[in-house]
Amino acid sequence: MPQGPTDLLAWLSVGLFVAGVLAEGRDKRVGRALTAGAWVTFGVFWGVLVPHFLLVEKSAIEGVASLAAVPASFYTGYLLWSGRDSLFVLSRAVAVMGAIYLPATTIQPMYEFLVEETTRQVAFGIEVLGYSPEVTTDEAGVRNTFLFTTNGETFETFIILACTGLGSIAIFAGVIAAVRAPLDRKVEAFLVSVPVIWVLNVVRNVWIATAFGKQWLQVAVAPVSRLFGVPEGQEGLVSFYLADKVIAQSASLVALLVITFFVVRRLPEVTVVLEDTVYVLTRRELDLQSELGMHAGGPTATDGGRPASGADERR
Repeated sequence: MPQGPTDLLAWLSVGLFVAGVLAEGRDKRVGRALTAGAWVTFGVFWGVLVPHFLLVEKSAIEGVASLAAVPASFYTGYLLWSGRDSLFVLSRAVAVMGAIYLPATTIQPMYEFLVEETTRQVAFGIEVLGYSPEVTTDEAGVRNTFLFTTNGETFETFIILACTGLGSIAIFAGVIAAVRAPLDRKVEAFLVSVPVIWVLNVVRNVWIATAFGKQWLQVAVAPVSRLFGVPEGQEGLVSFYLADKVIAQSASLVALLVITFFVVRRLPEVTVVLEDTVYVLTRRELDLQSELGMHAGGPTATDGGRPASGADERR
């Protein structure tokens, strides 16, 4: 799998995150410098991805999110450099996320396994609905393509890495791994997030492939075609864009918020990541554990330089 500029930027930023995490325990000053540099590199990475999401994927949600991530990443690096030590927790989370996600984008056997296993499970889900599309390989020999024949036309749906749910899984696994908490509560948080995300992701792919393949959403064809730039003669893509870019992505956002709620209930320590994210975006300080009436298992169950007394050492 050839590496492009975004892959190299991703590896560079994750490498800096990992180096910063490792250095933090020995020399906080060095760790701070490396991790702040990682956030700046991370911002550049998201900036490079903006045109891809907006123009190639035609996903307004992902495009706007990537654009917003640029200043947010730069500002996070600035805050960490300025002394907001709680951001080391978020940085550890990003390091773990990258270690989980990036190998699948650059190591072909891992990529093929994830894609083909997702395809197999999605095919089973489609069969449960009573449909039997042909499942074939793509040009690279990866078995990832569903072929539906509807009204005399063939509609293809491809499973790619983004369809495996690995990105969301990496986020939750990274946050859970980053905080300091008892192992049993970490395991509980893992079980209410990672397996659930995988199952919901399979359901999402079943919906998209079937709705497109059976042309369930051919409504408002002309305006939707203009909105997504559907070429003339390929109006069947309207079902795909509505099923994926509108319905599935919106539902996924709601599902991730619900999963986040359950993770926070079982592992309140992760609120430090949420609090810092809110601060980066709004400059508003929150104490989510107090506001939600939760406790992290005692006065010593804190992280990120926040003392048990409730005082705030952030600068």
